[in-house]
Amino acid sequence: MTKHLQTNKSQLQLIKDDFRNFLYLAWKHLALPDPTPIQYDIADYLQNGPKRLIIQAFRGVGKSWITSAFVVWKLLCDPQLKFLVVSASKQRSDDFSTFTKRIIHEMPILQHLRAREDQRSSNVAFDVAPSRASHAPSVKSVGITGQIVGSRAHIIVADDVEVLSNALTQVMRDKLGEVVKEFDAVVMPKVGRIVYLGTPQVEESLYTNLQTRGYKCRIWPARMPESRLKTFYGTKLAPFITTLKKTVGEPTDPFRFDDLDLVEREASYGKSGFALQFMLDTSGEDDQRYPLKLRDLLIIPLNTEKAPGRIQWARDELMDLPAVGLSGDYFYKPFEVSADYYEYTGAAMHIDPAGRGADETGYVITKILNGKIFVLAIGGLKGGYDKPTLRKLALIAQAHKVNTIEIEANFGDGMYTELFKPVLNQFHQCNVEEIKHSKQKEARIIDVLEPIMNQHRLIISLTEAERDYEENKEEPRRQLFYQMTRLTRDKGSLQYDDRIDVLAMGVNYWVEQMAADEVIAYNDRRVEELEENIKSFMNTAEVSQEDEHVWVKI
Repeated sequence: MTKHLQTNKSQLQLIKDDFRNFLYLAWKHLALPDPTPIQYDIADYLQNGPKRLIIQAFRGVGKSWITSAFVVWKLLCDPQLKFLVVSASKQRSDDFSTFTKRIIHEMPILQHLRAREDQRSSNVAFDVAPSRASHAPSVKSVGITGQIVGSRAHIIVADDVEVLSNALTQVMRDKLGEVVKEFDAVVMPKVGRIVYLGTPQVEESLYTNLQTRGYKCRIWPARMPESRLKTFYGTKLAPFITTLKKTVGEPTDPFRFDDLDLVEREASYGKSGFALQFMLDTSGEDDQRYPLKLRDLLIIPLNTEKAPGRIQWARDELMDLPAVGLSGDYFYKPFEVSADYYEYTGAAMHIDPAGRGADETGYVITKILNGKIFVLAIGGLKGGYDKPTLRKLALIAQAHKVNTIEIEANFGDGMYTELFKPVLNQFHQCNVEEIKHSKQKEARIIDVLEPIMNQHRLIISLTEAERDYEENKEEPRRQLFYQMTRLTRDKGSLQYDDRIDVLAMGVNYWVEQMAADEVIAYNDRRVEELEENIKSFMNTAEVSQEDEHVWVKI
């Protein structure tokens, strides 16, 4: 034991007795502000919580750093303990162990824990000096897809093992659920603990399912919850939150995020993303909140010239296509696709120019046949007004021989259209128009798409559906079907909405055309009926003149 410890035994005992005391010292050493009340509450739960626990706290509260300090504190109390740190990526788990090692090496009170020359001392696997020889290092980090089996640990820290890229589809979620079962084979029997840290990435989160396996969850939301959320949280809501003298909607930890900061983050994440990552709300409220379902779509191979004359929807056989919808929502194969093909009766392109920030220029090619709308191409381009982007759009229009191009004019006050026209004319001649929207975007999109999808009149190219998924694996929130199934009527419900917005523009064009055609057809039928009535009347009159007994003579 160092001289420092020898002369501060009473202080050392206070530190060992209460992790919060150590957390205070660690934060002081790192020149961080004092731990906030919520951070202290998380620390207390780490020390005194059950053997299998889930800490769900709003993003940015510092739960990983707190738990890293907890690992150090446990080693201070018992240097023989073994820790395994697991994250979705090897880099994240390595960052956790590296930070843990840094605390040990820098804090004077911990110098006796620094590894000896004959011990492991890498950032990703290291020992503490008092630990006895063992196959397992004191702290080891590994990615969730790495070699977990064969490790041994008294405490497993699962730090953000769920990310959007491994929880997007039900297949992914099932796989992740099976992988984490391996923790039971790694953790020491009887004395072992498993600690999950994270924020849910999807409504059907791993953290929700773990609670059916005996894990106890505690939730610290960023804002004071309303009654609905309190009911949803139930006993999972941290008791500390209920003691706060705050009104609904106020920040629970203003030392971390004040109201303005949370408003800005909600605008950035979108309401659904904010609900998950800052309010830990995986309820989804009810089925009506997310009205656009994958199951209502028809996904078939399409060509640019013709489409089947008849396509019948059925909710029977599943398609082998990654389904990124909510639980129980899948793609289904059509019941019947006729062998007779007919030329499309119209083709249009819609463009939603990129605005500021991370927006993409969205585009969609839609065609129509027999009252059904076919999506031949849909995507987003990183550029906006630059000539390479304009050229790509012109070539897409040419390839599909579109009759009309409509461009969202709300941004740039029509400038985009004027820049696009001369580029388009080099490759393809067609009508170019501008459209403006005044209705709230989310409501407008749902109002357009929901009835068409419910009637199974929206058909999307299988190639485009596959491409949408593959090209956006790194940014799943860019995917059309992710946006489709997470859209609500709440303003700003999505972080990104480029693809679903432009799809609604394309569908709305044909809906309006079909409505206009119906009016014209109705009027034509009325004219035909009137002509038939007049003709019939005249025929009757001619016959009556020949038969004197039919008419009353005056």
